[in-house]
Order: sequence, then structure tokens, then C-alpha cells
Amino acid sequence: MSRISTRAVARTGVSLAALTAALAVSAPALAQEREVEELVVTGFRASLAGAVEVKRAETAIVDVIKAEDIADFPDNNLAESIQRIPGVAIDREAGEGRSISVRGLGPDFTRVRLNGIEALATTGGPDSGAGTNRGRGFDFNIFASELFQSITVRKTQAAEVEEGSLGATVDLQTSRPFDYKDFTFAASAQMGYNELAKEYDPRVAFLVSDTWLDGRLGALVSVAYTKRNVREEGYNSTRWDNGPSVQGFCSPVGVTPQNRPNSTAIGATAANCATGVPRPAATPENIAAYQLASAATTFHPRLPAYSRNDYENDRLGVTAAIQFKPTDRTNVNLDILLAKLDTVRQDTGLSAISFSRDSTVGGKPQTHVLAAEVDENGQLVYGRFDNVDFRTSSTYSDISTEFTQWTLSVDHEFNDRFRVSLVAGRAFSDFDNPIQTHVTFERQNVDGFSFDYRDNARMPEMVLGFDPADPAQWAVTPAGTANALLTEVRLRPQGVENVLETGRVDFAFDAFDGLTFKWGAALKKYDFFTYEQRRQNQTDSVTSLPAGVTLASLSSTLSGFGSGLPAGAPGRWIVPNVEAFAQAYNIYCNCNGPAPGGAADDPDDFRLTGPTNGDARRLNQVINEDDLSLYGQASFRFDNLFGRTLRGDLGARYVETELMAQGYQSRNSGTLVTVVNKYNDLLPSVNLAYDVRDDLVLRFGAAKVMARPTLTSLNPGGSTTTSNRSNPSANLGNPFLKPFRATTYDVSAEWYFAPESLLSFAFFYKDISTYIQNLRIDDIPFSQGPLAGQEATIVPSNYDGTELWDFTTFINTPGGPLKGFEIAYQQPFTFLPERFGLPEWTGNFGALLNYTRVKSEISYATSTAGTAYVKNDLLNLSKSSYNATLYYEDERLSARVSAAYRDGYLTRIPGQNNNDVEGKNETFNVDVSVSYAINDNFSLTFEGLNLTDEYNDRYVDSVRNSPSTYIHSGRQYYAGVRYRF
Repeated sequence: MSRISTRAVARTGVSLAALTAALAVSAPALAQEREVEELVVTGFRASLAGAVEVKRAETAIVDVIKAEDIADFPDNNLAESIQRIPGVAIDREAGEGRSISVRGLGPDFTRVRLNGIEALATTGGPDSGAGTNRGRGFDFNIFASELFQSITVRKTQAAEVEEGSLGATVDLQTSRPFDYKDFTFAASAQMGYNELAKEYDPRVAFLVSDTWLDGRLGALVSVAYTKRNVREEGYNSTRWDNGPSVQGFCSPVGVTPQNRPNSTAIGATAANCATGVPRPAATPENIAAYQLASAATTFHPRLPAYSRNDYENDRLGVTAAIQFKPTDRTNVNLDILLAKLDTVRQDTGLSAISFSRDSTVGGKPQTHVLAAEVDENGQLVYGRFDNVDFRTSSTYSDISTEFTQWTLSVDHEFNDRFRVSLVAGRAFSDFDNPIQTHVTFERQNVDGFSFDYRDNARMPEMVLGFDPADPAQWAVTPAGTANALLTEVRLRPQGVENVLETGRVDFAFDAFDGLTFKWGAALKKYDFFTYEQRRQNQTDSVTSLPAGVTLASLSSTLSGFGSGLPAGAPGRWIVPNVEAFAQAYNIYCNCNGPAPGGAADDPDDFRLTGPTNGDARRLNQVINEDDLSLYGQASFRFDNLFGRTLRGDLGARYVETELMAQGYQSRNSGTLVTVVNKYNDLLPSVNLAYDVRDDLVLRFGAAKVMARPTLTSLNPGGSTTTSNRSNPSANLGNPFLKPFRATTYDVSAEWYFAPESLLSFAFFYKDISTYIQNLRIDDIPFSQGPLAGQEATIVPSNYDGTELWDFTTFINTPGGPLKGFEIAYQQPFTFLPERFGLPEWTGNFGALLNYTRVKSEISYATSTAGTAYVKNDLLNLSKSSYNATLYYEDERLSARVSAAYRDGYLTRIPGQNNNDVEGKNETFNVDVSVSYAINDNFSLTFEGLNLTDEYNDRYVDSVRNSPSTYIHSGRQYYAGVRYRF
């Protein structure tokens, strides 16, 4: 018997064709090897072998990842582990995986179960990324990977599996004491280093487990702690807009039509753009540049800016498990999981702000275009300007997410044929962002500003026209700046709570060998609450400096900017010091200003309001869902169907969903609107697995599936504009939406051609019959809108019901087909020495490869009546993705290198600011892991993450692909030691 120690994974670009040819040659030899000797494997290779066996034994189409050792998951982040599974792609934030998409379906379509019950974990992020999670998607970055023992991704639906997914159901399982024999202890300690933040951070974990009473009672505790300092640097345009937007640029003298038209309010005349702002001279160069930049087909960045985000993350996770087996027929399991992620984030930026502001605040109508160059797609790739306003900003955020979950399960066998399983549990996620403070300084009317994309399409070289590191160049209240926003203080505390409570009972009866009837019921209660408060006078500026305070004392100097970025970025600039500003102006007093007796409309009003204040209304929302489900299923096995085995299940699940949604309308300074809705679904399903040969399995699955509407779309709150009775409008959600619904078909072939090896192909087709999108619908009575029946709450009393409204709301659309395929291959290369005469050590290599291709044709409504459609990709769908891993493992050394690629994908349709779409470009990430076993107990470890230093590259417009965010977080390294007893 040979023993092979394995603990490594890696990703490589070896072609599937070449590998298939090699394994076809080696398969007979490996089959013979299987007959003559037993292979005992450990570490990562053992985890791969175990995952293959689980996949093979399942009836449905399932993929599994197992811990390679005690409290030792293959990756630093759960999302980064899941992306190794065919069909799974992840979205990273601050250099770490946050959310997943499965077979082109984004986070809202994937259900996650933790220790057997559904859970939802929520974190926050910068607005330039995914922002705060107010949806049904699961944020994986809350949890340390060391806490988990296995991940199972169920890609086909069975009646016994709870509803709620169009993409997949992901099961996360923490460790339990009966997973180990006798007393077990493991610990690890690492020190991490981020090359951009230039910080050293600790990462520690341990697990202890034991059993008593002859193995009938066991207890386990595991703890994992990580501190991580991360820095992001790059460029942000906050989208692009066209020439005529926000009233257009200032026209040269004598150009017709004159822009801005004569106006005493702003001082616009034939000679001046505004009071004290002369128009540019009527030279041929100025006129040509102005006309080119002002065309409706020319697009420019709205807020071209350099940005830096600093994160300080503290992540703590604790699991506890008790298992008790009072009799041979009864098992009791109690699982407890606690997780806490604390983040302090400091976001800073240096931006030219004129291009997104209208004449009421100076802005674009006061800006002179002196030179312009446009590419073939209408993108302003070079521009030089005078009279440009600048802003330096700091945003300080104190963020905390606490997650707690308990699950109690009891399994009992009444006899050899009849058994029951009882499960109860509660998962609670509390995201709290009590401080989110944004402070700005401004520099008015700068001449000589330019941006240039001609040498770098993603990040321009910008000439600012002044020294941003000189405090004298900035002001709190610059002189002579009528009609301009000055220093702003924005206060936006916010939070999100998710509570999921579940009770479930499942019965199973073995009618005879090969046929089992299963039935059961589940009750689930889901409560969602989100809020945001804002400063009473959100956009008012502070009007003066307190006595004895200077701008220099309210600011700091940002330095060392530009590591790894193209040349030309300033290395230093002044930024507001939020802490100093808070002390000087007492901005957290929640009062109407630091001066006693301030008026209610005092610009220094720092009171907080919630749903009565502007956009904050839409972010105050409650959703309560009560779900009842019943199911029946027959699981069967025929061992001699044409001489081979057929396994399968056939059943149906019935689901009732009762919904209560609350939100705030703008009427009467915030009117609470409550809506109740109810719908039901019958979801049949079938799964078949046929063993064509001992090493070849064919699978088929078909099911009707549903996913409940996104939470923001259900909000009955919003805003109404009724000042013009002839054209009232409303922007609101729609709690009467039908859920996403689809019929799915899956076919796969799995060839287990050698021990621990697999070559598989899967084809999937999803007919999405009900989809949800946002749309503006014009000129319909309120009684035909999304909140029909709420007239008494929303519509003014003097309206008679004949008025025609314009609604911006969410509607159900026909959806469309989604189809694709997956190819996966994994194999240890133990055949290389014997088959090809290579050195013995070459047999310690192995590989995992997978490739996924997805296509969708979703119908998006384009007409205001919702009757005309355009076909485009599903949001968050990457057409191609792949993962490749090459590993080496012997008795001492373990090494792996892994690569993950994901095509670009859409994030918004239609886009904002006259752009057709918004999206994110392709990513390619490489990670490496190495460990060396000093003895049976101690190992040295090293990991390198994000070795390609991949950029978060977001864009607007499907043709121009104009950069919206282009930011990177640097490479991350860990080195340490691991102990196992």
C-alpha cells in the first residue's frame, strides 16, 4: 500500500484536449492500479478525492469542496473557494471575494444555507463598488474560511430542497465533533502583508474537539481571527455624460446659440457666462473645441478623480457544536456560529467637479473648453479647460456586521424503515454603519485643467492647473463664489437587519429496497429592515471658520499616492481631516448648529432626519415574509435496468408566500405606506442518474423553480411630484411583483476514469418566464399603477382619479432563455512515472480545470407602455469563466498555483446619464500556496493572493466602454506555521 500526502491546488492554462488524450492513455493503467493497491491520501488531494466521491453518489447535479485538513480550508475566503467549482464566478471588493454568481445568475438568485438552514449575511462597501448590501445576496467576506468543513453547491432542484433559487443552493457546513476521532486540536498562526497598504497583520485560528461516553457525546469549539489593512488606489469618473448634460459648457463670445442664455439670476450675458466669469474668446480653436465637446454624441467624464480607500478590517469567527447520540437510533446536533466583521474605512478623493454641476452651483455652464479630441466612439479622450472647480474630500465610515446563528436538529429512526428529522434555527445579521461622514473642501475657477486618455484608456493623465498639496489653494468659504456649493458636510448613518427563523420536519419511509417516500413541511419567517438618516440640510455648506481655526488645522496631507499607477498622478494633496472637522463644528451633536438658538434652516444644522429627508426615504424599508412549504418525493433505485443502475427522485413542492412591505412616501414629510401581498407556487422536479458503466454516469434534471423579488423592488416607498396636477409623477417600488420563475433542464455526463479523477460535461437550459426590471411608464391613471388602492395615502385629496401619472417603478417582464455548458477535469498525475518513464516525483503533480460558457437573451422593456423590448444579457452574467489549478504534493512539500478568469458582465440596464448600460470588465486572478511539513505535527505555510494585482475595472456604455472605476488593492502575502495534534 502506498501513501501519498497531498495539500495543494493550482490553476493553469493546459488545454482540455491535450489532457484528455493523456488521461485516455493512462486510464487502463490506473484502473489496474486501483485493483492491486490501496491509495491512502491526505491533505488537499484527500479533499479532492472526498469531493469526487460525494458528487458521484448524489442523484442530483452537485459539486463539493471539503477542508483539506482540520480547520484548514483550501482558500482564505469562502467565495474564493467556491469559484473553483464549475459555473461559479465571484465579485471581489477590496481584494477579497464578496459575492458569487452561479451559471450566470447573480447573488439574488442563489440561496445559501448555513448548517442546514437558510441565512443571509450583509456587509457594506463603497458606492463605487457594490455598496451596502440591501438585497437577498449573501456576503461571504464576513466569515473566516477556517470555520468551515465543507461547501456543497446544488445545481439542480429536488422537492426536498427548499425553494428560492434560480441558480443554485449553496450549503455551508461548520465542523462537528463526530467528524474527528477522539481528542483533536489544531492551530495556525500567520502574518500577512499587503504591498499597497504596507501593513503587517495577524491571522490566527484554532480548533479543539473531543468525544466522551464511548463516542456518544461530543463537543467542538473553533475560533478564527484576522486583522487586515487594505489600501485601494486608482481613478474614478462617477460615470460619463454627454455634451448638453447639466446645461452644457459655456459658449465662446458670439457663438449661436449662446449658452447660457442671458440671465440676471446668474449674470449670464453676451460677454459673460456668469457674474465675474467672462466668456472665452471667439478664436477658431475655441469655437471648434466647444462645438466638438458640446455635441450630443460626445461623452466626457462627470467627476474625473484620483481616489484612495483605506480599510482596517477585524474579523472574528467562533463556532461551537454539541453532538449527542442517546441511542443507536437518535442523533441530536446543536450548531452555533458567531461572526463579527468590524471595518473602519477612510475614502479620499481629488476631483474636478464642474462637469456634473449645472448653473445653480457654477459648474459646467461656467467651464471653458479650450481643446478637445474625440475618438471614433464619441469619447472625449482629451480635453483642456479653464474655469474648472475642484474638490478634495474625505469620507469616514465606522462599520460593523454581527452574525449569529443557532441550529438544533434531531434525527430519529422509529424502525429500520421509518425515520424523521426535525430542524429549528435562527440566523440574524445586523449591519450597522453609525458613522458615515463626508467632508469636502473646494477650489474654484481653476485655469489650465486637462485630462488625457490617449495613452491609457482606463486612467487618464490629468494636469490640475494648481498645487493640490498647498492648503492656501483650498478654502472653506472661497470669496466671490456666488451660486456655488462650498464645503459640504454629509452625515449618512445607516443599517440593515436580516432575521431568518426556520422550523422544518422531514419524514422518510422505505417502502421496499430501492424505493423511499419522503414528505415534509417547513415554516420560514424572514424579516428585513433597512434605514438611513441624513443631515437635515444635506447639501448646505458650512459658512465660516470657527474662531482660532484655520483650514490647515482642519486638514491633513495625503502622501505616497500612485503606487502601481500610470505616471502623472499627483503624489500628495490636502484632504479634510474628518475628526478635526467634527470637533471644530460639533457635527455629531444632532442639533441645529453649534451656536445656541440657531434657526431651523441654519446652514450649520446638523440634525439627522430619516424618511422625511430626500433620497433617504427610499432607504427606510421593512419587509416581512412568511413562507409555508409542503413537499412529497419518491426516491428510487433500480439496480438492473438494462443491466445497469438507475437512481432518481420525483416529487413536487408547494409554497405559499405572504408578504408585508412598508416604505415611506414623500407626501406630508414622510407618509408610511403598508402593502400586503400573497402568492403561491407549485414546483415539480425530477432527477435521474444512470450508471452507463462502472466509471460513467449520465444525469438528467428538470424542475420548476422560483426566486422571490429583490428587496429594493418591493419597497412601496419613494417620492411623488404633484405640484403640476396636469403631469404628476411617482418614483416607487412595487410590492405586487410576481417572483422570478423559470423552468430548468440539466444534462451531464461524468467519467470517473481513474481513482480520484473526473472528466465531466454539463449542459443547462433555464427558461426564465418571469423577470423584474425598472422602467418609466407614462400617462396612466394612478389606479393602473403599481400601488393601486393606496390613493388615500399617496394621492392629494383634491385629485379626482382622472389625472394621468408618470411612474418610474419595477415591473414584471417576460424574461427569456439562459443556456450554457460546463466542462470540468481533475486528476492526480500518478501515472506519469510508469506510463511515460518520467522521474518518480512527477507523479506528485495533479490538476483541476473547468470552463463555463453561458448565454442569455433577456427581454428588457424599452417603451413607456412596457410593450417594446430589447434583448440583452442578464445582469451579473459573464459569458465565459474558467478556473485552473496545478498542484504538487509529496510527504513534506505541498504547493499549488491557481488562476481564475471571469468575463466582463453588466451591472445595470439601462445605464445612468444617457449611457445604455453599466458593467464591469473581465478579471484574471492568480493565487499561490505552499506548505512544508517539518514533522507530523508542524508545518510552515506561505500564501500569495491576487498576484496579478487585478484592477476593479467598471465601465459605462456598451460601445465606448468608458472607465467609471479603475482601482487596485495590491498583492497580499501570508506566512506562518500550522500545528495539529
